[in-house]
Amino acid sequence: MTSTDPEKRTRVRAKRTPNIAGASPAADPQSPQAPGSSSAGAPAAGAAPVELDLDALPDVVELDTPRDGVPLVISTPEGLARCAAALAAGQGPAGVDAERASGYRYGQRAFLVQIRRVGAGTWLIDPEPFDNLSSINDALRGVEWILHAASQDLPCLAELGMWPDKLFDTELAARLAGLPRVGLAAVIEQLLGFGLAKEHSAADWSTRPLPEPWLRYAALDVEVLAELRDEMAELLERDGKLAFAEEEFAAILAAGLPAPRVDPWRRTNGLHTLRDRRQLLAVKELWLERDEMARTRDVAPGRLIPDSALVAAAKAMPASVPALMTVGPFHGRAAKREAPRWVRAISRARNADELPPLHVPSNSPPPPRIWADRDPEAAARIGTAKPRLTEAAAELNMPPENLLTPDYLRRICWRPPTEFTTEAISAALAELGARAWQISRVAPLLADAFTNPDPLPEKKVAQPPAQPQEVAGA
Repeated sequence: MTSTDPEKRTRVRAKRTPNIAGASPAADPQSPQAPGSSSAGAPAAGAAPVELDLDALPDVVELDTPRDGVPLVISTPEGLARCAAALAAGQGPAGVDAERASGYRYGQRAFLVQIRRVGAGTWLIDPEPFDNLSSINDALRGVEWILHAASQDLPCLAELGMWPDKLFDTELAARLAGLPRVGLAAVIEQLLGFGLAKEHSAADWSTRPLPEPWLRYAALDVEVLAELRDEMAELLERDGKLAFAEEEFAAILAAGLPAPRVDPWRRTNGLHTLRDRRQLLAVKELWLERDEMARTRDVAPGRLIPDSALVAAAKAMPASVPALMTVGPFHGRAAKREAPRWVRAISRARNADELPPLHVPSNSPPPPRIWADRDPEAAARIGTAKPRLTEAAAELNMPPENLLTPDYLRRICWRPPTEFTTEAISAALAELGARAWQISRVAPLLADAFTNPDPLPEKKVAQPPAQPQEVAGA
């Protein structure tokens, strides 16, 4: 059975929607973490908590064909104008998605944008021929955009001149609702009863022309986002969490794009194994050389030279091409062909007068595992607050990180306000970036934990190894 039967779609969806109150939310490897949650998460009056029993649900209907067929890809100004006009004339929210070529091309730009809106149908847009997609953005002014894991797609959409006025993030909503799995395919299956294949999610979307199976996959990614949004909103409303979700969505839009990373070369895998500042500079010079080459060639840097090769070359510090070629881990598409460039980069590091520090200053707290030695009172605060926060999140049927961002918890436990009052802690949480609904539930909990911390567990004293007993008569 394909998705071309709308009557069966509706019938399956109505039968499929489960009562998940009390279900235990679990981490989903398909999705990034995002903040959010609420105390109103208890079941509605008269509703008995029920575990999500997938075995008791109807058979999944495979969603393998868009209801309107596979759309043509828009790649001309005339086509883009038609798309904008159709979307502007549509009704209700718009499901939006973007496909990138992570691991293949330089950066994280979108190579396909998918949009579906009632009355307008599904549109697939190739952004490459256009300077931007501002005309599409204008057509969707004031329209709610439905995205799944919005933090992944908003940056590449912003590069195209697209930014929503209102957002509904179905991935974040699934976390707040306490669904056990929050990847798009899993959420669609749980709430709508449709099976959505994800076999092309890691494909090279810069490929041209795009194969028809990929286009079908892309169209299906936005096929039922509107239905999913309605089911999710109903579920959140039933559990008293819809207002909290809306606050989270507004916070995502208000935060805008993340600031560019400072010294991105310091995120090179394996950098922590270096203890010499000149070797550290060699990694920096190699990283910058690779980044420039990758940008010019429009290829993912790791496809030219992997991080492990940069670190290995920095440790060896070879002074010639033949010496570089003896560095075993130094490999990759551009290892031998561009060897002189790598040797020159290492030479710059060898002859430099200024060396970077091994570690950069940070205002982040140290790892909590060492707090007991450095600040026992802080260790007692987090040791008391964390399990209580976890318990409160379980009562709300959501992951603890959605009730309060873990970094916020570490920071306020390490350097709390001078007074352990609910008001002072509320102000400190607001300054960190916590939302109002989170603060109203977490601040009293933290105030009590800070005022009356549990004692730290006693340190275990290492016992000396037992001495072998003498054998009688030996």
